[in-house]
Amino acid sequence: MRILTLGAAWFFVALGIIGVFLPVLPTTPFLILAATLFARSSPRFERWLLEHPRYGQPLIDWRREGAISRNAKIASVSLMSLSFVIVLVFGPASLWLKLSIGAILLACAVFVATRPLPGR
Repeated sequence: MRILTLGAAWFFVALGIIGVFLPVLPTTPFLILAATLFARSSPRFERWLLEHPRYGQPLIDWRREGAISRNAKIASVSLMSLSFVIVLVFGPASLWLKLSIGAILLACAVFVATRPLPGR
């Protein structure tokens, strides 16, 4: 079971890395999941991820307080809004599908916006 958990953790690290370069794929949620899986399978890799110079602090903030920084909130909600505009302009002709996508993005934006700021 440990090998499967470790493999899944590396899979989510890979998705997070891909998300750095593709704006439609989020990075942090995949790294949060990877850190959780590493905690169960490899303390060494968990420590590596939590000590990462760029992604370590957001992971620690989320783990300790469920917190998201102001800059991350602004970037996240802005990109979700931009994504919805792209769906409206270039997306499927079906109105119900556009509205469904909008509702999902709105729910995600509300979730992100209502998380506390890190207390640091």
